[in-house]
Amino acid sequence: MPEETVWKGNPSQITNLGLYLLCLLTCWLIVPIFIALWKWIETKCFVYELTSERLKITRGVFSKRTDVLELYRVKDLVVERPFFLRLFSRGNVVLDTSDKSSPRVVIQAVPKPQALSDTIRNQVEVQRQAKHVREVDFE
Repeated sequence: MPEETVWKGNPSQITNLGLYLLCLLTCWLIVPIFIALWKWIETKCFVYELTSERLKITRGVFSKRTDVLELYRVKDLVVERPFFLRLFSRGNVVLDTSDKSSPRVVIQAVPKPQALSDTIRNQVEVQRQAKHVREVDFE
């Protein structure tokens, strides 16, 4: 079965609001305009892609880096909705994983974080059943 994209998104520009306000207040220096523009481009190039098998996180403007997380490695999901992000109907989805390179993955400032969390959970269960994987914790 071919891998297909289930969800794709970017973090909200709301995460840079403080920087944008600071740059607006000091725009007479000219340099802050370029800093704000760079941050906007950087955030726009940050892409989360949830496929039927993996979560791919791509970042970078000129040089791209893609981190791939196999969904069957997800151990726990947490939805964080801080007050500031709730004002804009956004939230974070935090994934605790058994992956060595990225034990904690945060999908930042996305719309409808609870729905995304449910989608990820469903895809994790499908992948665990397809690969016959069980999560076992030793303590």
